[in-house]
Amino acid sequence: MESWSWLVTLPAVDGKRYVYRVYAPEDALLADLFWEAWHCHDESAFPRAWDLIDAAEIRRVG
Repeated sequence: MESWSWLVTLPAVDGKRYVYRVYAPEDALLADLFWEAWHCHDESAFPRAWDLIDAAEIRRVG
């Protein structure tokens, strides 16, 4: 199964938007992509990101 690169943009409480690259299959569920990026953000020192999938922007880049 081939992995694709996805960009997941998460808005945070500080008003900034944090972008994460997630590698997943072409048929990956948007929820799985969101949670992968959100957990990476949650484990960092950045201000808290909103945990609302509707607020995230997800797009495939390659």
